[in-house]
Amino acid sequence: MATVAELKAVLKDTLEKRGVLGHLKARIRAEVFNALHDESEPRPPLSHENLLINELIREYLEFNKYTASVLISESGQPVVPLDRQFLIRELNAFEESKDNTI
Repeated sequence: MATVAELKAVLKDTLEKRGVLGHLKARIRAEVFNALHDESEPRPPLSHENLLINELIREYLEFNKYTASVLISESGQPVVPLDRQFLIRELNAFEESKDNTI
């Protein structure tokens, strides 16, 4: 019969392989940040430039299968991603059709 430590190790390994553990850890960090964040002092407004920069960072994180929940929580970035075509126009970029990268 397996010990509790062995079961924990197998569970952790399984969650890591599925990519779930990183998302859970990031979500917990975001929730802890939200719980500790002092709402009495308003956050400075998000500038247009920072909005675009944060969106590029979010796209990078999601493209590489990382979680963006902490970025969104801490930066004030909208939860719904910006429209990709809007981002391309704002940055005067072009999209390569073969892999949908900017």
